[in-house]
Amino acid sequence: MTTSAGLRLEPITSANLEAALAVRVRPEQEFAVDPVVKSLAEAYVHGAKAWPRLILDGDRPVGFLMGFFGVDWYDDGSALRSGLWRLNIAAEEQGRGYGRFAVESVAAEIRRRGGTECFVTWHPGEHGPENFYLGLGFRPNGEKAEEETVGVLELEGH
Repeated sequence: MTTSAGLRLEPITSANLEAALAVRVRPEQEFAVDPVVKSLAEAYVHGAKAWPRLILDGDRPVGFLMGFFGVDWYDDGSALRSGLWRLNIAAEEQGRGYGRFAVESVAAEIRRRGGTECFVTWHPGEHGPENFYLGLGFRPNGEKAEEETVGVLELEGH
């Protein structure tokens, strides 16, 4: 497992765009997460509510994440939520702690902004991320977002 000493997040810029676009999950996982290019298009459309970041270990790109902040979940103002929108860890880099680092980074940013919960959705399936998220403490809250399970992580130390 990699330590967080060399890990960092960088905003997506013209200097690292190609590196971000090159992040690809394993082929059997592609059903469960959209490619980085779609995430960046959505980030452009959603502006300040989206938080796209390249995950670097030293100078090596190992993944991509996109957080979301203050999204009107039901389009009626009843539930403003924040959480992890996308997580793409490069196929050859999985199992080294980068996903945990990504989730912890988004949770820290939510806390910094005054939030107390981190939301995520996942596709069920043999090669999906359900066990990963459950292992980090996310719990299904009984909701579905389209066909995806909605999970929530209560943030301590807020």
